[in-house]
Amino acid sequence: MIRTLRIAGRDRKRLEEVIGVASRFGLGIVLDRLGLGPVPSIDDGERQTLDLPRRVRLALEQLGPTYVKLGQILATRGDLLLPEWIAELELLHSRAPVLPFAELRPFVEDALGQPPETAFAHFDAAALAAASMAQVHRATLHDGRQVVLKIRRPGIRPTVEADLRLIAHIATLIERGSAEARRFNPSAMMRQLAEAMLEELDFTTEGRNAERLRVDFANDARVVVPAIHWEWTSETLLVMDFIQGTPPRDATTLRAAGIDPAKIAATGADIVLDMVLVNGRFHGDPHPGNLLCLPGDRIALLDLGMVGNVSPRRREEFISFVQALRQGDPAQLADVLIRWSVDSPVPADRVLSAAERLIARHGSGRLVLREVVTDFLVLMRDEGMTLPPDLLLIFKALVTIDGVLSGIEPDFDLSAAMRRSSSRIFRARLAPEHWTPVLQAVAWELAKIGDDAPRLIRALTRRLENDQPTQSERLATLPPWSPGSWLAAAVFGGAAMITAALMLR
Repeated sequence: MIRTLRIAGRDRKRLEEVIGVASRFGLGIVLDRLGLGPVPSIDDGERQTLDLPRRVRLALEQLGPTYVKLGQILATRGDLLLPEWIAELELLHSRAPVLPFAELRPFVEDALGQPPETAFAHFDAAALAAASMAQVHRATLHDGRQVVLKIRRPGIRPTVEADLRLIAHIATLIERGSAEARRFNPSAMMRQLAEAMLEELDFTTEGRNAERLRVDFANDARVVVPAIHWEWTSETLLVMDFIQGTPPRDATTLRAAGIDPAKIAATGADIVLDMVLVNGRFHGDPHPGNLLCLPGDRIALLDLGMVGNVSPRRREEFISFVQALRQGDPAQLADVLIRWSVDSPVPADRVLSAAERLIARHGSGRLVLREVVTDFLVLMRDEGMTLPPDLLLIFKALVTIDGVLSGIEPDFDLSAAMRRSSSRIFRARLAPEHWTPVLQAVAWELAKIGDDAPRLIRALTRRLENDQPTQSERLATLPPWSPGSWLAAAVFGGAAMITAALMLR
């Protein structure tokens, strides 16, 4: 309680706003149980008719971007939450009224160092779009190029930082008060939320993400990532190319724009699989509002504030997961599940049984990723297995794009796209940039071992000289891979690998 009072004193205004919203939506009992009350529930008659998941979702939307992001993270936790909660939290949107540009002007001028009418040949004071974190306006550069300005809402950072402190405290209370809730690892989820929010608050992060993806797809003309104009970009302002296109919401609209839905579906699948399995860097939220379809059946990637990274190990595990499903191999699938749920001590026989059930449902025929992931997460929840957050973000991105592409091309089969991607994955594994860091790391370790090589060789020589029978007799009967032969192989192999790594630099 002392810590609660200290936080309430520092962030009293924001805490009162949170309590007020919770009260209006009949959620006061929740905060009361967390030690932040007592909080009366004053929900009106209309809200009383809504179920609890919907009231929570509406309250999160009203509380703004931090709570919306928290809800979106929770929406990925099908391994922890019941389906009705997941379905409701997936509806979360970051809504906000449009601010008159007069309220934004001082901040824009401070970021640009001059009025926007001077910096640009033309500036549109009418907002193109608005969300709880930023507002977007169009402009024209002096060379005629069309751009958009993404302007951070004034005062949003102090509010977000206060929210993060309050939610971190609530996470601590939850962990202390419930053994079942500790399986959620609320503190780790809080760290994920804080990292995501602070990155999205700094628009230079989105700019760097865009630049990285432009490099990743530099040789793929089907992918368009808007160029960032760094001379005008800062923490609070992002200026990038304006792209005119058609969101991939339905096939009829795409055909009317001269775009082939089947080609867009195939291209979208190739793009996402390349991001996850080849490049190791992917758009974290590829919903229709963040994608545009362009003439020539191209796809533009927008709103890159949330970009996930996939380690080489995770890529290999995900490929093994899909292969095990396609080949009907429950042992391989169970092995992957055990690696993914390392912090959940579930007996191996139960994991194998779960893998067999998943393969029985999805191990043959067309692979519908949304159905696979839904069943998979339910299975994980029922068995008490908890997935790591980075893996959940990968599944979320894949399920999101699967839903988008299936909506414009009902016969779309992501498993066919996965088969097509196998050759690109293979080429990526053979590329020098894949092996160079591996060989350099090995060479570095061998170089450190090499410092001790003379001493080790002398010690081995003395041992061989002192062994009975004679050294020549011992060597004549030496097993093919004895310690001595291992040492010799290591010395010569290490020299070869060092040479190879240096040649690949």
